[in-house]
Amino acid sequence: MFILVLLIFLVTGCGRLQFFSSGESALQEAKDQKSVVIGFANEKPYAYQEDGKVTGEAVEIAKKIFKNQGITNIKPVLTDFGSLIPGLKAGRFDVITAGMYITPERCKQVAFANPEYNIGEGLAVQKGNPKDIHSYKDVANQPDTTIAVMKGAIEESYMKDSGVKENQIKFVADQPTAVALLNSGRVDGVTMTGPSLLAILQSAKAKNVSVVEDFKQPIIDGKEIKGIGAAAFRPEDKDFVKIYNDGLAQMKESGELYDTIHPFGFTKKDLPGDETAEEICKQ
Repeated sequence: MFILVLLIFLVTGCGRLQFFSSGESALQEAKDQKSVVIGFANEKPYAYQEDGKVTGEAVEIAKKIFKNQGITNIKPVLTDFGSLIPGLKAGRFDVITAGMYITPERCKQVAFANPEYNIGEGLAVQKGNPKDIHSYKDVANQPDTTIAVMKGAIEESYMKDSGVKENQIKFVADQPTAVALLNSGRVDGVTMTGPSLLAILQSAKAKNVSVVEDFKQPIIDGKEIKGIGAAAFRPEDKDFVKIYNDGLAQMKESGELYDTIHPFGFTKKDLPGDETAEEICKQ
């Protein structure tokens, strides 16, 4: 018995202690301990560290929803964006609060809560836009053009679906690295969500970088792409998803959702529609 308990402790020690033999769900354990472990990737404006604290659109929504459930202690775990889903599945954290897009491929691995926002993509280039880039198609048409993107981010698939080759994509661990590469001229552009791009450029003070104001949103399978972001849980944690969705619906109805995300650069047009995560995953 001692060996079994020790093994359980070692396996789960890097995240939440989960003694599955008790039959207690992750939600009930979080309520009992009044704490929840969140995974984030230091990406403005969704979830990032500032002055030693973790904040951002996704984090602040989560804090309010969990607080209403009596879960007041938020324990953040910083990781690369590409490691978020593996970390969730491995039990390093209870929920991903990183503004992650809902996609069919990710829906096979995690259980998304309902949408928190609905936004478009953004592109920044060297000042003056010397390569005249206004879309991912423009990148594809110039084989010597290189764009930096966070590893695991949805923009990789958007670019590839638009004809951009693998060797035109420079993968980076985080946004500041991407902007630093562009500012020094080692890549021709960086792409990420619109709010994220504006937020990182405001803080980066990159003098040689400018936003492509007339960037054309990617069109995949005949449809203009809009990013729909949400929190993500393990598929077995259905009760966690339910209380999160209930709390999110209350925030949306009362106007608190807009009040929470607006300070991070989101506008009313970025608010989610009535489509659920389940409906989006079936598309």
